[in-house]
Formats: sequence, structure tokens, C-alpha cells
Amino acid sequence: MNTHVNAGPRLENIPVGKFHRRLALLVSLGMFFDSFDNTLSAGVLASMLDTGFSTLELNSLFLSVTFAGLAIGAAFAGWLGDRVGRSFAFQFSLALFGILALAAALAPSMEVLIALRGLMSIGMGAEYVICYGMITEFIPPGRRGRFLGLLGIFAGLGVSLSSLLGWVVIPAVSWRGMFIIGGVGALIAWWMRRDMPESPQWLESRGRYEEAEAVIQRIAQESGVSGQEAAAPASAVDTTGDATDEKAEWVPITVLFSRAVIRRTLMALLLTVTCLFGSYAVTGWMPTFFVEQGMTVSKSLGFNAAIMSGYVAGPLLCMFIVDRLGRRRSLMMFGALSAVFAGLYPFMTAPALVIAVGFILVATVASFLTLGLGTVPEYFPTAFRFRGGGLAQTAGRIGLIFSPFIVLWLFNSYGVFGVILAVSGMYVIVTLLNAVAGVDTSREALDQIAPEGDTTDAPKDPKGPRSAHRESDVTPGPSLSG
Repeated sequence: MNTHVNAGPRLENIPVGKFHRRLALLVSLGMFFDSFDNTLSAGVLASMLDTGFSTLELNSLFLSVTFAGLAIGAAFAGWLGDRVGRSFAFQFSLALFGILALAAALAPSMEVLIALRGLMSIGMGAEYVICYGMITEFIPPGRRGRFLGLLGIFAGLGVSLSSLLGWVVIPAVSWRGMFIIGGVGALIAWWMRRDMPESPQWLESRGRYEEAEAVIQRIAQESGVSGQEAAAPASAVDTTGDATDEKAEWVPITVLFSRAVIRRTLMALLLTVTCLFGSYAVTGWMPTFFVEQGMTVSKSLGFNAAIMSGYVAGPLLCMFIVDRLGRRRSLMMFGALSAVFAGLYPFMTAPALVIAVGFILVATVASFLTLGLGTVPEYFPTAFRFRGGGLAQTAGRIGLIFSPFIVLWLFNSYGVFGVILAVSGMYVIVTLLNAVAGVDTSREALDQIAPEGDTTDAPKDPKGPRSAHRESDVTPGPSLSG
């Protein structure tokens, strides 16, 4: 007799408790240091240029290698997470960029630093994919928006503190101190999450039912419920077949381009590219836009600092409203707001309006980024979930490699209006597509595209199909309150 664990529905029925909060904190710490290391470039490169350690050409190569490493890391994480396991990929990526960050602090030359940065960026790019995937697989859908918001807050804090500490540490210790802080912090986070369990859904998809059951029992115990409460519903258990003869099949990546999945893949690609490009165009070029409008550099940086606080405020708002509205509806709302405020922003001239509209724009863009990257893993079943998310982030990271040239061309050809309105148009398109051709993330829909034998996302009920619902639109019930 072969008893499937039915990890997906059972995890959803376990109330959010100590385990979920600890997992979210440890995942968010990884995201924090990932964002910290990813954004220390501005201060570090300026310092290197000033001391003669680097040149403009080498600085440009440093940035290009970083973008390329992030893209490679995203693709690598997808393969590693689906093939070897979420837990191993989770720890490997953080250890990789933590160790290499410390090595970078000792780099004897800019050429060596660039090589280390390329390898380090692979771990950084992998971490982004894995963090969002872990939230998808462990957190019940009715509370997932809150935890995605938390992840976004930590990412925003990593960006903000990287700039703040760079202002203090680089003059006092040199640029090497920034890599030491990032590396030590990443390794501390790695040590703290060394005993995080493997995803029960992944274990079940690989036929490792006993291990999956043990993890579910552990989660239930840490969340304050009995093992009986975490038991699978009788109607959700498939007891046919011989367990000794059953072996999970490895699904090739070409499944992402199959007829049943291609629409999801294309939507994931478009959503991720829009998230990353829009965020970069808005947040990365704001000081330049201000100077173009006649402000001094110091005033421009002051305005930018005030507006960038929206990068934390947006995900904070997500924590309180997304689980009430549903993730898909919230994503559409923030996409529409990003398009509206991006369209309004170039027309603001009064300082108070520049700050107010800019703050709201950054907050909505940050919210869209958080929900977009967090929603993509839900498009795919367990067997190829990480490769689907990894492919989308790889495309988005490759887009970022070319984004400076695209933004610069728009800026030189059409000014601030051209850049902002182009970004606004992207948000309009992706929001409309999401509304018209929204991807169904219900268990029934995932069951139709899951490979044979992968029952973790959609158990077949012999009494009939479960009531259809979209995971991204589900509202919290009493059993999910934590």
C-alpha cells in the first residue's frame, strides 16, 4: 500500500505558529544581507575610484559581472532547488556569497575582486529565487501576503542600511569593511538556519513520504497542534499502488514551454521583467531626474532619501492588506497605482508634491515588486516550481544588464517624461494582462499541469473535485490565524 502524504493541503491546515514565524525571520535575514551586498556597489566603487584602486572601466566591468552573476544564480537556483532540494539550495546560496564576500574584503587587486564578485553574485541571485519559493511552499496561502510583505521590508532595509553604513564605514575603515559586514552577517544567518527542514512538498514529489511526514509532524508540533490535527483528510489519501515500485520522475525544463504550461511561463517572464525593470528605472535614476529638473546634487540626494523610504513603507502596507484583498487583486491594484503615479510624477514641480508623489510611486513600485516576485512561484507545481521561478528571474536579471542603456536612450531622446511614461506603460500592459488572462493558481489548475505522480499540489479526491479557488485570491479563515 502506498500512502501519499498530501503535504500541500495539510500544511495549509496547520495554523501559523512558531515554526512559520521563525522560518519567515530566517528567510528574511537571508534576503536582508542579499540586498545589502547587492547594493553596496555605489559607495564601494566611488571609494575605489577615489583611492586609485579601480578605474571607471573596471567599475563598469564590476557592475556588469554582478548583473551577469545574478542572472546565472537565478537559473542555477531553479535547477538546484528542484533537483537536489530546497533546503540544500537554501543554505548553499547563502554560504556561497557569505564566504566570497569575506574573500572579496581581502582582494589584492580590482581584477581579483571582480572575479570574486562574479562568483559571489551567483549566490546572491540564487538567494532571491529560493527565498520567495520557500515562502510559497511553507506558508499557508491565506497568510502568505503578510509574510511576503515581511520579506519585502527586510529587502528594503538591506538597501537602506547598505547606503547608511557605507556613509559611516567606508571613510572610517575603507570599502573592505562593507564586504566584511555583509559576509559575516550572511554567515551568521546561514548558521541560524542550518536546521531548517526540507520542504515536505518537495520530499513528497520525490517519493520520500516518510521524511515528508516527519517534517509535517515537526511543523505541527512547533505550531502548537497535535499530530492528529495535522493528519491528512481521509478523502485526500491515495492508497493505491506499490510504494516499492514507485519512483518520482525528473521533469525536464522543457515542460515550461509545453502547451499546458507556456501561458504561465510567459506571464511569469513578463511579470518579473516588469517588476525588476520598473523598480530599477524608478529608484535607480531618481537623483539624475532631480538634477535634470534643476536641483543641486545635495538637494537631489536629500529628496531621494526621503522618497526611498517608500521602499519599506510599500511592503509594510502589503502585510496588512494583501491577505484581505488576495494576492492577485493586490498585484493588479499596485500595478495600476504604479502606472498612474509614474504618469503623474514628471509633472510635479513643487518640492512638497515631488516628495509626496515620489514617495507613493516608490511605495507602489516596491509593493508590486514584492508581490510579483512572490506570486511567480505559485504559477508552477512542486516538480518544476523553482525552475519556473528561476527562469523568470534569470530573464529579469538579463533585462537589468541592458536596462541602463535602455533608460539612458529614453532619457537622452525624450527626457524624464520618456523614461517614466515608458515604465508607466509597462505597468499598464502587465496589469491588463493579469486581469484578462490571469494565471489560475488553484490546486485543480496545478493538478492539470503537474507531472504524473506529483500529488503534492493537487490531491485527487475520489468523492469529487475540491471547490475551485485561486490561491492568490484566498482569504484567511479561522484555522489559519496565528
